[in-house]
Amino acid sequence: MSRGSASGSTDAADPRERGTPREQPTRVSLPRWAAPLPARLEAIALRWVWVIVAINLLGTAFGFWYYRFQLQQIEPQWWLFVPDSPGATLFIALALAAWALGRPNDTLASLAFIGNIKLGLWTPYVLVAFAPGFLEFTPIPMYLFLFWSHIAMAVQAFVLHRISGFPLHAIAIAATWYTVDLLFDYFVPLGGQVTHTSVPYAGSTPWFTTTVLQVAAAGAVVLTIAPIAWLLATRIRIVAADGHVWE
Repeated sequence: MSRGSASGSTDAADPRERGTPREQPTRVSLPRWAAPLPARLEAIALRWVWVIVAINLLGTAFGFWYYRFQLQQIEPQWWLFVPDSPGATLFIALALAAWALGRPNDTLASLAFIGNIKLGLWTPYVLVAFAPGFLEFTPIPMYLFLFWSHIAMAVQAFVLHRISGFPLHAIAIAATWYTVDLLFDYFVPLGGQVTHTSVPYAGSTPWFTTTVLQVAAAGAVVLTIAPIAWLLATRIRIVAADGHVWE
């Protein structure tokens, strides 16, 4: 099943062109950096899509539970900007569920791609950078769970190119959301509230030649820009490889 008609016919917009869990869309030839997962693993993920949706919904629920103490310290109007990782897993659960139900949503797919790579890598980054502090109050099994479950978030993002062509308007919406979230987290505090994920040290604590807040912010900036650029580059390669994309 192809991604659509190169002639630009209205069939290209038919959700059925995106495939189903049992009749999957054709895998476009992309470079390894854009599609690093083996084709067989992608096929298994799409066939068992509802299992992945369920796992991500459970992860979302766990994430909100994990943020419960920080949410208690934040005014409710700013809660939207606090639970970043649960938001990313919710985006990918909704994107995959929408596709499986025959109602694919490119905006959800773009939000899921950026969010799962950003948070899937930022969390292990701070877990390692501030390991002494985390391990003071986090049992090792929980520490390892947080580390590897977030790595899995980044990995699963690379299934999404099978269900979305990542049109520019969808990328723009996703990039805007994560840029605004980044600004509020680190550069423009909302009403004096700290909305970025808590780390085990005060932000002003010296850390080598800088501070804890600057270390966390630097990782967040890089891991916001990089997946946005990655997604744009993937979009370009999809167009170049296929000659047409779903819109």
